[in-house]
Order: sequence, then structure tokens, then C-alpha cells
Amino acid sequence: MRTEYTVPCLPCRDLDDVLPFYTALGFETTYRQQRPNPYAVVRRGGIELHFFSVPEFDPELSLGNVGVVVPDTGALHTAFAAGLRERYGKVPVSGIPRMTRPRVKQGVPRGFTVVDPGGNWLRITGHDQSEGAAPSEGRLARAVAAAARQADSHGDEAAGIRVLENGLARHADAPAVQRLPALVYLAELHIRTGDREAAAAVLAEVAALDLSPADREDATAELATATELTADLRS
Repeated sequence: MRTEYTVPCLPCRDLDDVLPFYTALGFETTYRQQRPNPYAVVRRGGIELHFFSVPEFDPELSLGNVGVVVPDTGALHTAFAAGLRERYGKVPVSGIPRMTRPRVKQGVPRGFTVVDPGGNWLRITGHDQSEGAAPSEGRLARAVAAAARQADSHGDEAAGIRVLENGLARHADAPAVQRLPALVYLAELHIRTGDREAAAAVLAEVAALDLSPADREDATAELATATELTADLRS
């Protein structure tokens, strides 16, 4: 039986900025007050977060960070993505709020990050801290893991783009199915930094990849991501 636990208290500009977002993620608002100070609590399963509002708070300057450990990062990401698509029509990958996709990061277990409307980062990993800690096979896998550490963990998208571009140039002769994850991630990072023209060029390269039927079956998730990113550019 759990006898001790920690409750993170996170800032936001207004409770009405964050609560609808967490509702979309499947959280329930279990408490809310406006006086004497605006304060609210949301809960989803064993994840409980508290929020307080500061009208002059700037989400761009937020340093709020929470580590969330779950049994299955993939299942939670799928549930979060479904809720975000229902509310926003897509999974936001740039600006605030946004959500990254589950990836192996160099030296870090597989997971993903949610940045809420208050600018707070929820860093989500699995119970098994060894799961996904090593890059998958392929000459570009290490570049993708290194880029994810820079862009997804540290928020340095420019560094992630450099890592991916250097890796793709160094391994220009890598099989198309190995280039695909690096290109898709590169397109996502270009969208995240607002360079839609560069993202469109990379996605055109993805569309031109010569993939066998077996390759396409193995890369279903990456191809679906590419399709979603292309739709995002057209919206």
C-alpha cells in the first residue's frame, strides 16, 4: 500500500488555459477553486497534477518539469493522441501546447514529452528503465537517438536538425527503410521550428523513397506520421 507520494504543483497563466487541455488527455478535474487563489487538481489513473494560476506568467519562460513513469508509454501516447485529435483536429507538434512521439533518446529510455498550455513539460517514460535504452539497428538509428536527446529532451531543435542532416549525409547510401525514420523526424523538427518549406522538401523526399511492400509494412507507424505531418502542412 502506498504511504507516501509526491504531488507536483505547476504554474499557468489561467486555469482555463490548462484544464481543457488535460480533459482532452483524459484527465478528470477533481478540484477547483477561484478564491482565495485560483487552484485546480487533475487526475488520470495514478497521475495527479495540481495547478495554480499567475496572471502575468509567461508559458514560454516556464521551467515546470514533471517525470511521469507509466507501465506502457506507447498505449498512453496513443490515448493522448486520440484525445488531442478530437479536440484540436491533430496532434500539435510545434508551439505550446505540443506532444512529441515516443522515441529512443541517446542514453535515455524510450518515452515522449507533453508540453501543456502552461509551458510545463511532462516527461513520460516506462517502468522498465532499460526498455528502448539502446538504439535500434541501422546506420542512422544512432543519429535519430542523438537528435531526440537534443530536440526532445533538451528542447534544442536546431541541434537535433544538425545531427539528423549530418547523419543523413554521412549515410547517404543507407537503405530507404533506414533513412525513413530520420527523414520523418527531420520533417517534424522543421515544422516545430516553423520552417514549413524545409519540412515540405523533406516530406517530398520521404514520398519518393523506394520502399518494398515488406518495408512499408514494417514502417507503418513512420509512414502514418509522415502522412499526418503532410496534412499539418496543408492545413
